[in-house]
Amino acid sequence: MLSRRFALLKDQPSFGRLALATLASGFGTWAAFVALTVDVFDRTNSATWVSALFVADFLPAIVIGFAAASLVDRLPRRRLMIGADLVRFAVFAALPLAGSAAVIVALAAVAGFATGFFRPAVYAGLPNLVSDDELANANSILQTIENLTLAIGPILGGALVATTGPDVAYLINAATFLASAALLAGIPGRLLQAATAAGRGYWRDLSDGFALIRRSRALLTILAAWNVVMLATAAANVSEIVLAKDAFDAGDFGYGLLVGATGIGLAFGSLMAGSFLEHRALAAVYAGSIGVIALGLLAAAASPDVWVAAAFVAFVGVGNGAAVVCNALLVQRGAPDELRGRAFTVLMSSNYAVLGLGILAAGPLTDALGARVVWAIAGMLAALAAGIGLTMARGVAARGEPALQTSP
Repeated sequence: MLSRRFALLKDQPSFGRLALATLASGFGTWAAFVALTVDVFDRTNSATWVSALFVADFLPAIVIGFAAASLVDRLPRRRLMIGADLVRFAVFAALPLAGSAAVIVALAAVAGFATGFFRPAVYAGLPNLVSDDELANANSILQTIENLTLAIGPILGGALVATTGPDVAYLINAATFLASAALLAGIPGRLLQAATAAGRGYWRDLSDGFALIRRSRALLTILAAWNVVMLATAAANVSEIVLAKDAFDAGDFGYGLLVGATGIGLAFGSLMAGSFLEHRALAAVYAGSIGVIALGLLAAAASPDVWVAAAFVAFVGVGNGAAVVCNALLVQRGAPDELRGRAFTVLMSSNYAVLGLGILAAGPLTDALGARVVWAIAGMLAALAAGIGLTMARGVAARGEPALQTSP
């Protein structure tokens, strides 16, 4: 079964190139993420500076969604992706020369802007690379590759930084972006985009993006359900170290165990999502995946020790991995090609904005109530999101919705 699914990499050479580009840049990015975090902390000995680094990573995606989302559709996607890779190459090639934490955070923000354009362009162009019947499988493969780089890249990065320092990790990551750009250059531009969208002015373009979401049940499903999941994710992520070290008295090792269990679950969930979607309705897989997140969070909150909790945290990762594949598929089937890039970008902006607000609230909430209670609250939020997903995703067509017409 798996060999048949991964045969898509060989049968569709352009998709294979995209997958290899994702693999190369993913490993480098997560190795460099560790290097960035260590570099900033070692220079400042301040968690506040580390927080600033994290904000610099996801804030650009929020800004892009509300300021420049239409560019993902108006510019040639291949050119946009290659340009983003070259910008990130320049950033990481320059990082060894950075003289302060402020410069590092500023350069990380530039890389964040490039990534904010790159990822929506990848998933917006994917339906043009494979047949509709293979779209779920293609999403599953790409997400599995991303999750494997998340699980393994930080480990390699930690070992690399420990032995050589952060600069080598920066330069290796710069090289991976050059490799990614070279692979993407081999994909014909017409295979990533049927046609570029015409610009109608900033406010009209922005309005078209929001109108698309309002009128598409598939996109509204993500907006409603996944934003609730983002609140649950924020609560669990912020309180996870407290759960490991205080509730379970498991120390740094326990925290690493929980994080590692999440990565393993993510890879497995995204890998299996393609098979689930072949035999079950999209609404059932989506709601079921979020339901697994809810059960895992609630069970981990009630676990007697970190080992039992790690098993349930792996289930959280499985649900998350499968649900993210469904998210991509819902956007791809709920938006026409000429508006798909801005749909991805606006939804990602909304998700990151809610995640940021959740992170701000989760710290004081954990201090006041304790990690077990916060994880239980996160589980209940995920259960609510599963109900929303099941209700709203029912009736979403298995095939792409017809292109929406906009007034001239």
